Amino acid sequence: MTDLYQSQRAMRNMRKAAMQRGVIAILDVGTSKIACLVLRFDGPEEFRETDGMGPLAGQSAFRVIGAATTRSRGVKFGEIDAMAETERAIRTAVQAAQKMANTRVDHVIACFSGAGPRSYGLAGEVEVAGGQVDEQDVARVLAACDLPDIGHGREVLHAQPVNFSLDHRTGLGDPRGHVGNRVAVDMHLLTINADAVQNLIYCIRRCDLELAGIASSAYVSGISSLVEDEQELGAACIDMGGGATGVSIFIKKHMIFADAVRLGGEHVTHDIAAGLQVPMTLAERIKTMHGGVHATGMDDRERIELAGNSGDWEKDRKSISRAELIGIMRPRVEEILEEVRAILDAAGFEHLPSQQIVLTGGASQIPGLDGLAARILGHNVRLGRPLRVQGLPQAATGAGFASAVGLALFAAHPQDEWWDFEIPAERYPARSLRRAMRWFRDNW
Repeated sequence: MTDLYQSQRAMRNMRKAAMQRGVIAILDVGTSKIACLVLRFDGPEEFRETDGMGPLAGQSAFRVIGAATTRSRGVKFGEIDAMAETERAIRTAVQAAQKMANTRVDHVIACFSGAGPRSYGLAGEVEVAGGQVDEQDVARVLAACDLPDIGHGREVLHAQPVNFSLDHRTGLGDPRGHVGNRVAVDMHLLTINADAVQNLIYCIRRCDLELAGIASSAYVSGISSLVEDEQELGAACIDMGGGATGVSIFIKKHMIFADAVRLGGEHVTHDIAAGLQVPMTLAERIKTMHGGVHATGMDDRERIELAGNSGDWEKDRKSISRAELIGIMRPRVEEILEEVRAILDAAGFEHLPSQQIVLTGGASQIPGLDGLAARILGHNVRLGRPLRVQGLPQAATGAGFASAVGLALFAAHPQDEWWDFEIPAERYPARSLRRAMRWFRDNW
């Protein structure tokens, strides 16, 4: 645990140094595409950290000066599968973004969607040393949290204080400076498979880049796609990517739960390719141009040409109705949404004061998906696009860029995490377990 604490602190310091130099790159390593944004920060006076312990405070002081995407290679289910291929794809995206920005970048902050995320809720309580809560008291109360047995081969990705209480006054965002006797904290811990994150770190280093931060795609997509009221009152962000669908739940401007389904838009494309016996590239085009999940009477009459190039004239002239295409796509989309519903139910999502669901990510753009999601998930559903950030090219403003834009916001205003405090060495957390949402229901 100590090693992880030190490596996360080292990345934090690297991020600050890169921001002081003025440029940093954002890398979203997905199953279907790799996106790179180059950010310029314009002056040290603008690197204020967030107000208190919340995530982004207002608009961030950066602008995008370079952006590029390339087709992802060697990534499956949001995890690196073929190292050399992924390395080539990352190099391609980073070089193109650097060329557009006309500057060299040495440091990147990366996000990814796989690695089997698992959420825990932790609680800790200590006496306030001097009557007024200071930095040391916050460090001690974070260290007093009982660390769950996260299991062999797993690593902590996020460890964020989400709620403080001071002498029975709960709901404090930041207790520093407050007067009281006992301070308590609720912390959200997100763990992932260590191998998946080590592969990503190794791959980025092979590209001659330094990793200055790492985040979960589910988390950063929520930062960019949920409006402030949704983050405050309670909402879930469903980030439908190519190989994985991330689920994150926010309340009081903090993420309190995250999970992922190992299914995404590429699985829908596979079904089309297998069902129609066409290549993946053609299946992807058919999905994008003609796809949907809700058939009407008109769709029986609308024909889709499967203009192939196999050399067999009969086969290449084949066409299908749009209703048949929807019949292939809908079961897989329903399966993804059913798995998302199971996650939300297990998380106790219905206990939130507001139950808004926001769909984002590239695969969320299938026509009619919001209606089908509302029926399966049974809540208010809307389609989310990432917040506007300065300098972002028009091509990078769609739902497929939610995690890249969210990662840029996260880079500029990271929420305070456990390793941002000088944890007393003798007080590394003990081991016990309280599951995330049971804790959440008891505490809000």
